[in-house]
Amino acid sequence: MNPIPQLRLETPRLILRPTAAGDFEPWAACMADEEASRFIGGPQPRAQAWRGFATMVGAWVLQGFAMFSVIEKSSGRWIGRLGPWMPEGWPGTEVGWSLVRDAWGKGYATEGATAAIDWAFEELGWSEVIHTIQPANHPSQAVARRLGSRLRGPGRLPEPMHELPMEIWGQSREEWLARRRGAVA
Repeated sequence: MNPIPQLRLETPRLILRPTAAGDFEPWAACMADEEASRFIGGPQPRAQAWRGFATMVGAWVLQGFAMFSVIEKSSGRWIGRLGPWMPEGWPGTEVGWSLVRDAWGKGYATEGATAAIDWAFEELGWSEVIHTIQPANHPSQAVARRLGSRLRGPGRLPEPMHELPMEIWGQSREEWLARRRGAVA
């Protein structure tokens, strides 16, 4: 039996789990929202959103990891995706995030990304984590800073996103663990 569908991470306010078929409707709505999709490729018609959704499911099967679906505990609704991401040609081992607009400003991205980074270092054995962030995406830069990541410099994504201006933020496993130990002490 495939253990991936049983994977579940919990934070005080969120459930992180692999993408499920029932997540497509809110996924498609998020990808159709001009503001919510602005820094992840822009608005997409439903058929294109389906292909992106299927890519996420496929990454879980092929790689054993992908971004988690984010479920808000208080409502039980899908509010976005976040977590480990490393498709072919990617500039590194990323933990990224994208949430529906009404979930912004509540600390969910930081809360969920913290759990996802812990999982990536513990379960996937990653030695570093990056975040690919467009220079104009100031809210995601703030999340990266709260996570302890630093701007490493300009970067480049693979085609067809290779012309987008991109910055690489990140930190090593050792930096993350030292920071986490300091937060617990």
